[in-house]
Amino acid sequence: MNLLHLSSRQIRRAFAGPPRSWQWLHSQRVAAPPRALRILSRGFSEVKSEPYDTPKPPRPKASTALRRTASASLPIRSNPTPTRSDIQPVVTYATAERYIMPNLRRSLPQGAVLLHDAWWVPKWTDSRTGKEGEVFLFANGSFVCWGLGEDEASKFAQEVLAKSGVEVAPLKEPETEDLEFVTDPEENTRLQGDLIVLGRTPPLSSEDTMPMELPPSVLPRDTILARYAFSQALSRSTALSGLEASLEDYLSSVASLPQSLQKTGKPGLGRRALVKKLGELLRFRQGLNLNRENFSDTPDFYWSEPVLEAYFNSLSNALEIRSRIRSVNDKITYAAEMQSVLRELLTETSAHRMELIIIALIAVEVVICLIRDGPELWEMAFGKEKEDQPAENTEKTYQV
Repeated sequence: MNLLHLSSRQIRRAFAGPPRSWQWLHSQRVAAPPRALRILSRGFSEVKSEPYDTPKPPRPKASTALRRTASASLPIRSNPTPTRSDIQPVVTYATAERYIMPNLRRSLPQGAVLLHDAWWVPKWTDSRTGKEGEVFLFANGSFVCWGLGEDEASKFAQEVLAKSGVEVAPLKEPETEDLEFVTDPEENTRLQGDLIVLGRTPPLSSEDTMPMELPPSVLPRDTILARYAFSQALSRSTALSGLEASLEDYLSSVASLPQSLQKTGKPGLGRRALVKKLGELLRFRQGLNLNRENFSDTPDFYWSEPVLEAYFNSLSNALEIRSRIRSVNDKITYAAEMQSVLRELLTETSAHRMELIIIALIAVEVVICLIRDGPELWEMAFGKEKEDQPAENTEKTYQV
């Protein structure tokens, strides 16, 4: 009886309200908006998440690792300290393929000193702006200005280098590269992002590395060798940029040769012009890999000074010098292979032309021989037959 009473109560409770299927449908109709409204709201939400008026983030000015890691210098730039100086420029300026270093001394301002592989001008003042800075001049045709801008570097090139006659193979347009630096005696000397920090420097391995007597400079004396190491890496990068620009001009001048070969079947250059182009290409490779101021080897000066070598390598790696050298070598190799193919075609063409000339000379000689010795040969070939015919006739008459 209790079981029957319990089952009847459950049945009445189940049928007391609306069916569960109707409740589910009703809840779906109330909770879910129509399909069109859902699509429209989703469309508005998408438009809101990516508005057309939102500006795109600016692209970096350069694709080198130094520009890509520029954000690492933000903590120093945004948090000045009492011991830290203002941010100052470092400008590298390349005007030629190389400088004649012994002849450079006569044109430099008073107080210039030969510091290892560079001429160091401890203080140079621009007469127009009054800015003071120091300059390092290297044999690879570039110089580095600390504390001077690009305009002051251009003025230094005009006043000092242009009139000295020390530039070998001047560039069509000067190559420049700029960085920034700060001085802070409480910080360690390093490269942080795209900012050079000049501060404490570990002791050097040899006392002879630092010259004993140096003229006063606009920057601290303690960091002069660190500035020298950073300057040498910067000068290599800028000189390499000049070589890359010259190589691009060269590749543009020979870019139409494959197309000319495809359309006309001819190289499009004479043998002499092609040999000149090949010599220019070899000069590029020699300047890149074989000269004393090449771009691949670490200078001998840093072998005994690991601290300065670390400064040099840190900036060289940031400027991607080794990968750029590989890229330039690959371009030179491609151009050399192309010119080798064109030279072989010219050799085959000249060989074919020589064969035709030899055949023509043989034919001319045969004709001359026929003209000169033709009658005699004719007499030798057909004269005996005519002499034999009368003899035969006389024998026949005797027989009759």
